[in-house]
Amino acid sequence: MAELGRTLHAWRDRVTPAEVGLPAGGKRRAPGLRREELALLAGLSVDYIVRLEQGRSDSPSAQVLTALARALRLTDAERNHLFVLAGEVEPSPGRISTYIPAGVQRIVDQLDGAPLCVCDAAWTIITWNPMFAALAGDPSLNQGRQRNIIYRHFLSAGDRFEQTPEQRRDFRVAMVTDLRASLARYPNDTDLRALIEELRAAPEFVEIWDQPVVGFHRSERKVVHHPEVGTFAIDCDVLAVPGNDLRIVVHTAAPNSEAAEKLRLLSVIGLQELTR
Repeated sequence: MAELGRTLHAWRDRVTPAEVGLPAGGKRRAPGLRREELALLAGLSVDYIVRLEQGRSDSPSAQVLTALARALRLTDAERNHLFVLAGEVEPSPGRISTYIPAGVQRIVDQLDGAPLCVCDAAWTIITWNPMFAALAGDPSLNQGRQRNIIYRHFLSAGDRFEQTPEQRRDFRVAMVTDLRASLARYPNDTDLRALIEELRAAPEFVEIWDQPVVGFHRSERKVVHHPEVGTFAIDCDVLAVPGNDLRIVVHTAAPNSEAAEKLRLLSVIGLQELTR
């Protein structure tokens, strides 16, 4: 694991805090990221980063490698090299990828005033910005299927967003349409098939899945019931990333509107709550 550690250290040194939306934080011995900053971006412990770089850790999992590749803004070729160094099989083109290209990550970093998240082809949340966590609830508190938007909609308790019956129907049809398309592209993805099988426990899902209906995502107005800043309406758009199956879900408000004021308030109150 020594070569893996040296490579991770070199990649960490080349990424500046500004590139990932972090403050420089005073004097630095090197221009790159500190271990604490990489740990924060990848959702790992500082001690684990230290052990990885010193070659004292067991082979990291594919999930850990993917998180590191995302945090370090690796290219596809560099990500594959990282997997090889760790003794893992390179990500298969036949399975849904959770890799976020550097350009998409920059969008997340730079649109810090708009609550947004990035989802994979099965609608599992991969990454998000602090404003999204403040608006919708912190996804880091959820694990496994609880990070999947479709699963939570059909099989979990409600969230902070209110939908009209028509919006709910359109949302469900669009999501089921996406799952069908993903299954056609990734027929050998066992986790995707397992997700669909679990969703069949919901009669509402089965009803739509078994019908030849097709739906698409449209811009829509959502009503948010937030425990700190109250109720307000916000616009939601789903953006597709060319060349892969990622979806960016972005929430915005018209300038000088009540929702814009609520978001400004949320940027203070909500983010303070997250840092406690």
